[in-house]
Amino acid sequence: MKWQNALHDYKYYLKIERGLSANSIANYELDVEKLINYLTVNDISISPIQIEHETVQAFIYDASKQLNSRSQSRLISGLRSFFGYLVFEDYRTTNPLDHIESPKIGRKLPDTLSIDEIDALINAIDLNREFNRVRIGERNRAILETLYSCGLRVSELVNLKLSDLFFDEGFIKVTGKGDKQRFVPIGTNTQNYINIWKDIRVHISVDPEYKDTLFLNNRGKQLTRAMIFTIIKDLAKAINLNKVISPHTFRHSFATHLLENGADLRAIQLMLGHESITTTEIYMHVDRSHLKDVLMSYHPRK
Repeated sequence: MKWQNALHDYKYYLKIERGLSANSIANYELDVEKLINYLTVNDISISPIQIEHETVQAFIYDASKQLNSRSQSRLISGLRSFFGYLVFEDYRTTNPLDHIESPKIGRKLPDTLSIDEIDALINAIDLNREFNRVRIGERNRAILETLYSCGLRVSELVNLKLSDLFFDEGFIKVTGKGDKQRFVPIGTNTQNYINIWKDIRVHISVDPEYKDTLFLNNRGKQLTRAMIFTIIKDLAKAINLNKVISPHTFRHSFATHLLENGADLRAIQLMLGHESITTTEIYMHVDRSHLKDVLMSYHPRK
């Protein structure tokens, strides 16, 4: 079918020309599949290439019954991108999303942990815990320390390689969204925890495919994102933490604590790997208390 060829080409465009990750591409594809499923369920025998504004609008209205404003906005954005590609490649002449507005959504402020809460989570790790004779307690401590001290995304953490560690220089090489690489400073304490794990790692029978992967499960394979979520969820439960947290919470806390202690916003942007500084600026809204201190310290007419 012609639209399936168009979808295949669109996915190739997202990967090669826009440099998106596999997860992002899958989300864009899912947006289109939701529309196709809507057409099928409602016996609307029309290809997405010929679909009109009214049909797309009816689909968005139907989908909105089960989606919050943020999810609706993401769906509309994804479809607008797909149809924009179809227009660009001359599959069709107009974008049926042009006159469909996204719902207004507030800017969600990231959840953060205090330094005491981070210490409590890490201290709750049983360092003597073993699984199939692998000391996963030491591994889990190294994982949480790396998440917090380097501000990594969970996908960046699980894909971290032994060859990405440049401890003599005090940096690690991180591969972020769109396979873009950056160097992030790493403290000596976190280096020590990783080195402890590396000493344990040499005793694991490593799957050849993951011989360069830093953090492994007891079978010698790369950890999944879901496993990192589980580790953190179990620790939060162990200390009765009354917050819903995830690996990303450590990244948010990393940025927030740096900003509160006077770090330059541009430096934080580079460490986080944000393409635009406007993304980093969300941390300015988390805690503005330090701004008064900056004014009182540096303004000539304080």
